[in-house]
Amino acid sequence: MNKFITDITQSIGQTPLLRLDKLAALYKFDGEIYAKLEHLNPSFSKKDRIGLGMIELAEKKDLLKPGQPVVEMTSGNTGTSIALVCAAKGYRFVCVMSAGNSIERVKMIKAFGGEVVLVPQAPDSVKGKVSGADLRLVEIETERIVAETGGCYMNQFNNQDNSLSQEAIVREIWEQTDGAIEVFADFGGTGGTFSGCSNAFKNIDPNIKCYLVEPDGAAYYNGEELNCAGHRIQGGGYAKEMSIVDRSKIDGCITVTDEEAIRLTRELAKVEGIFAGFSSGANVMAAIKLLQGKEKGKKIAICINDCGLKYMSTDLY
Repeated sequence: MNKFITDITQSIGQTPLLRLDKLAALYKFDGEIYAKLEHLNPSFSKKDRIGLGMIELAEKKDLLKPGQPVVEMTSGNTGTSIALVCAAKGYRFVCVMSAGNSIERVKMIKAFGGEVVLVPQAPDSVKGKVSGADLRLVEIETERIVAETGGCYMNQFNNQDNSLSQEAIVREIWEQTDGAIEVFADFGGTGGTFSGCSNAFKNIDPNIKCYLVEPDGAAYYNGEELNCAGHRIQGGGYAKEMSIVDRSKIDGCITVTDEEAIRLTRELAKVEGIFAGFSSGANVMAAIKLLQGKEKGKKIAICINDCGLKYMSTDLY
């Protein structure tokens, strides 16, 4: 084991895997939930893997050249991750995000030296709740900035390197459980984690079930009518097609209400000592529903996507 590292990006990945035994005792489900503690990455989210992966692959493909700025649209976690990597590698970073996201993300990106462009929400959007319409406004502004600066656009929503960067999660989980996982579930943001992990799991064993987690009222992949674009689960559930997700890898969709996601996020902190954000609670709630239903008795893997420190200005805590 090395005594020290020489670059902060070397601390990304190899996160612990925690079996949620205390929640199992509380909810009395039949089965086991294994939580990959991705909030322990250096910028406190699983997106550190794609921040590093997308930039290094862009360098390798000669899409990102020395001195060229990096530009990205984000709900915040990918932005903080790219800001961290750009700080380590010496790139200028311009981040474009909706004004509806939590302010902690903005402050973190600026702390890493990134520039933040906040795009006002759509007229019908609810303050603090980012909708698909809000995201489209961010996309338009991002494209303008890319053209203006000549920046390298990471384009996480359509970049296959996003999902490739997440496949290491599965290799780690498989080693940590000696190949015991039978089910995987993940909340849909860009779809990068779901896509990368579902591909990797099914390459190992096509019988491993992979479930996409969506907010109630915005469950696009579950074929539901959109009636809650302003749901409170930040970082995803935009009720739109995710281009990097292969529908053939989706074995089912699990919907989670705002109240369920918030309750489980708070219980993660109080019961398991995991200080996480909304989507992590959604993942755990989805796993509980599966173990109380069609996947009873199975071993399920989920990710703890990010840290609760990013939501202190919200009503989550």
